[in-house]
Amino acid sequence: MSDTSTRILGTLRTEDGRGVVHLEDVYPTDIHDLWSAISEPDRLARWLVTVDGDTSIGKTFGAQFASGWDGRLRVDVCAAPHNLVVTASDDEGETIMEATLTPEGAGTRLVVEERGLPLSEYVGHGSGWQAHLEDLGAHLAGHGVSNWHDRWRELTPAYEELAGR
Repeated sequence: MSDTSTRILGTLRTEDGRGVVHLEDVYPTDIHDLWSAISEPDRLARWLVTVDGDTSIGKTFGAQFASGWDGRLRVDVCAAPHNLVVTASDDEGETIMEATLTPEGAGTRLVVEERGLPLSEYVGHGSGWQAHLEDLGAHLAGHGVSNWHDRWRELTPAYEELAGR
């Protein structure tokens, strides 16, 4: 991975009047290690989210993200080690989060897309997901994660520009 201070991993678009955040990066690890980091609750808790409950396909469980978002998740698709689709819901509604992994050279490409976001929120989700994925890289390298809120604030102007604001 290259310098995270200036590199933007994401794009923003709209579909059917809702926001879509798309991010991707290549991580210097094999697909099975990356899959473990994005799907196993003990590893997720180190960089992204703490979950509470049965994480089996179709079951709804509690989640608290490093960003402070607190709500419910449901695993809709779990096709290890290539595809994970999760529905996130709270009192404001639902979004779909999808992760796709593919081997690339000596590493693995991770594509994360969140769909169905209110247009008033998708810029913040873009910068937030980038901060999370940078923390994933730190976790995989054996380093501590960032101050998520500080990094989110640093990235938000670039994502506002992507949205044409």
